[in-house]
Amino acid sequence: MDAETSLFESSEMLAAFLSSTPVLQDSWRLCSLANTAATVVTDHVRGVAYVAFPGTVMPSAADHGGANLSALDCAPDDLFPPLQQRHAQHQLEDPPMIHAAILDHFRSFYTSTTFHNQILAVIEKSKAVVMTGHSMGGAVASLSALWLLSYLQSITSSLPVLCITFGSPLLGNDSFSRAILRGRWAGNFCHVVSNHDFIPRLFLAPLPSLSAHHPHFVLQFWQLLMNVLQSDSETAKIFGFLLPCIQGWVASMDEECVKSPFSPFGNYLFFSEEGAVCVDDAAAAVKMLELMFTKASPGSSIEDHLRYGDYVEKASWQLLMRKSFTLGEPPESSYEAGLALAVQSCGLANQESISGPAKDCLKMAKRVNRLSPHLNAANLAIILSKNVPYRAQIEWFKASCDKSDDQMGYYDSFKIRGASKKGAKINMNRCLLAGFWDNVIHMLESNQLPHDFLKREKWVYASHFYKLLVEPLDIAEYYRTGKHRTHGHYLKNGREERYEIFDRWWKGNEVGNEENNRRTTYASLTQDSCFWARVEEARDWLDQIRSESDPRRSAMLWQDIDSFERYATRLVENKEVSMDVLAKNSSFTLLMEELQDFKSKTQQFPPQFPAFLNGEMVP
Repeated sequence: MDAETSLFESSEMLAAFLSSTPVLQDSWRLCSLANTAATVVTDHVRGVAYVAFPGTVMPSAADHGGANLSALDCAPDDLFPPLQQRHAQHQLEDPPMIHAAILDHFRSFYTSTTFHNQILAVIEKSKAVVMTGHSMGGAVASLSALWLLSYLQSITSSLPVLCITFGSPLLGNDSFSRAILRGRWAGNFCHVVSNHDFIPRLFLAPLPSLSAHHPHFVLQFWQLLMNVLQSDSETAKIFGFLLPCIQGWVASMDEECVKSPFSPFGNYLFFSEEGAVCVDDAAAAVKMLELMFTKASPGSSIEDHLRYGDYVEKASWQLLMRKSFTLGEPPESSYEAGLALAVQSCGLANQESISGPAKDCLKMAKRVNRLSPHLNAANLAIILSKNVPYRAQIEWFKASCDKSDDQMGYYDSFKIRGASKKGAKINMNRCLLAGFWDNVIHMLESNQLPHDFLKREKWVYASHFYKLLVEPLDIAEYYRTGKHRTHGHYLKNGREERYEIFDRWWKGNEVGNEENNRRTTYASLTQDSCFWARVEEARDWLDQIRSESDPRRSAMLWQDIDSFERYATRLVENKEVSMDVLAKNSSFTLLMEELQDFKSKTQQFPPQFPAFLNGEMVP
C-alpha cells in the first residue's frame, strides 16, 4: 500500500496525547507561581521534579541589540560542551549561536550558588526532571535544560529531562538547532505556542530590520507585557512593524528575500480555540508560526501571550469534542482526514488563503514517504548481517598475523604491509565498515532511528566489537601514511568521531560493567582500542628524550613515559591485551626493550617490566 495513502496524519493525535497528560497543567501552575514570586520555583509531583523560571525578571539591555547572536565557542564559560563538540565535526557550517541578551540572562542564574544547589537537590530526589518557564522564563528554561543534559551526559546519567516552554522566543541559529538534533535532544523540548502570541514570532523578522528599527524593543516589550503597563500606542507600534514582515514573507515565499537567522528546535505544540497540533520539523514550525499569525491584531497578541492557562485548561475537554467535516466532501483516505482535522485544530479551516499552505506544511512535518524509525532499524540490522563477511575477513587477518613466523602481530603487520592483495582487501573492508557505521550515526543524529536505539544491546555490542577490531587498523594507517607528522598524534588530531560516540554508548549502558570481571586468559581483542596510539606517542617521547637538552622538558617527558608504563603494566597484568601486543617483534615489545636499555644506560629509573622482559609474561 502506498505510504502517502496509508499513513495517518498524527500531528493532532500527538497534540491530543500531550494535552491529556497532567504535565502541561503542572508546568503552567509552576510557571504562574514563578512569575508571581519573580524567582525560581521548584516542586515535586508524583516523583517528578518541576523547576520553573520566572518570566517577570528582565535581563539587562546594556551592550546588546534587540536580536544580536553570540557564538557558543566565544563564550567565556564552557556551558554546553556536547554542542560545541558536535559542531567541531561539521566545521563547514556556521558555529552554533544564541541570542546574546538571553544567554547573559541565563548566566545570571547559572553563576548563582543557589541555582546549582537547587538543581543538584532535584537530581538526587527525582525520577525525572521538567524544566519550564513562560516568556523569557521559557528561554532560560531551555538553556537550563541544555546545561542539565550536558551535565548528565558527562556523568553518564540516564535521568529523563523534559523542557516545556510557554510563549518562549526563538533562541539560536540553524547550526544551534542542528547541534541539538544531532545530540538527539530535540525530543526533550516542547514549546507551547498560542494562536496569536507574537513573542515566539518576534525573531522571525529579518535581523537587519530588527536592529535598525528598534535596537532594544525586544526587552522593552517583555517589560511592557510582564508589568501589564497597557501602553496601547507602544504595543501597536511594535506590532505594526512585525506583522507586515511576517505577512510579506508568507505572501512571497521568495528564496531570495532576507530571512531571520533564528531557527526553532524541538517540538512545537500550537494551540487555538479549536484545538491543538504538534510538529517536530523546524521548517514546518516556522511556517506554522507565520501562518497562524497572519490574522492577529495588537490586542489579541498581548491577550494570547498572557492566557496560556486558559488554553491548557481547555485542552483536556477539547479532546472529548467530536469534530466533523463541514466543508465539502469527506476526505477519501484516513491520511487526508487526519490532515483536515489538524488544519481544523489550528483554527485555519475557514481561511481559504491559509488553509492550503497549512495543509502542505503539515504534510511536510509528517515526513511522508519516509520509513518509520523501527523499519529503518530493521533494515540496518539486515545490512549489518551482510557486513559480517567484511568483519570476518579482518578477524581472519588478525588470526593469521598472530600465527605468522615474523611475530609482529596484527597492528604492525597492517602498518608495514606492502602492495599485497591481502592487505588491500583488508583496507577496503576497513573503509566499507567505516561507511556503514558512519551512516548509522547519521541516521541516529537525524532522528531516523528509534529513541531507544542506544539501549539495544545488539547495537551496543556490535559497535563496541567493531571499535576494538578496526580502530587499531585506523591507527596503523594514520601512522603509516605519516599524518602524525603533519596533523599531530592520533589521539588528539586523528580519531574519528564515531569511536568517541561508541565510547559513550558503551559507558552509558550496563553492559560495560562486565569489564570489571577478572580475566584468566588474554583478551581476544585489546580492551583499549587506542592502545597502539599510546604506544606511538610513547615512542615519540623516547625519541625526544634522546636528544633533549633542557632538564625541565626532559623531566616532563620522563613523567609521560612513566605514566604510560603504569598504564601498560595494568593492561598486561589484567590480561586486557590480546596476544599480538606481546608478540616478539611487535612495536610494544620493541619499545619496552629500547626503553629498558635506555634506562639502564642513563641509570635514572628502575625497570618496571622485569617479568615481561624476562619472558615470564609471554603467552
